[in-house]
Amino acid sequence: MRIITGSHRGRRIVAPPNLPVRPTTDFAKESLFNILNNLTAFEDIRVLDLFAGTGSITYEFFSRGARSVMAVDNNPKCIAFIDRTAEQMKAETIIDSREEDALRFLKHASQLYDVIFADPPYDMAGIEKIPDLVLNGNVLEKEGIFVLEHSRNYSFGDHPLLCDFRQYGNVHFSFFRAKEG
Repeated sequence: MRIITGSHRGRRIVAPPNLPVRPTTDFAKESLFNILNNLTAFEDIRVLDLFAGTGSITYEFFSRGARSVMAVDNNPKCIAFIDRTAEQMKAETIIDSREEDALRFLKHASQLYDVIFADPPYDMAGIEKIPDLVLNGNVLEKEGIFVLEHSRNYSFGDHPLLCDFRQYGNVHFSFFRAKEG
């Protein structure tokens, strides 16, 4: 995987082969960030990366100038890899990580985020509940953006806060915008 743009543009990140992850493809990631670029300014935003895996999305936000990025994953090997990579990138003051179940983290998060990205396992039970957990919880800033990566088995077309949907091969992104006030 590589960082698409920003201060670390072109940097290759090689994850250990034993991580139980399905990283977002570079093509899908580039498309995702092109869309986000039209929805938000990356500088000085606070980001939450749920089900962070290798941290690919985390590093992309860091490279683009995010004020802080919290990477949450329940796998200790993924968190160790994210921490090592953040240290190599000299990003320890920007990138923080938490080894915890992402849905549990949402229930006690003490900070509001401008952008939340979630890439749960495609076969995880309860994916359809994640948008409401994020959008109705105390984690997303007013008018903040929530992006859910999911398989074709899910459709959020009827969700009142869905603002966009994109498909790139087997990767589907549903974009939600938090309500004002």
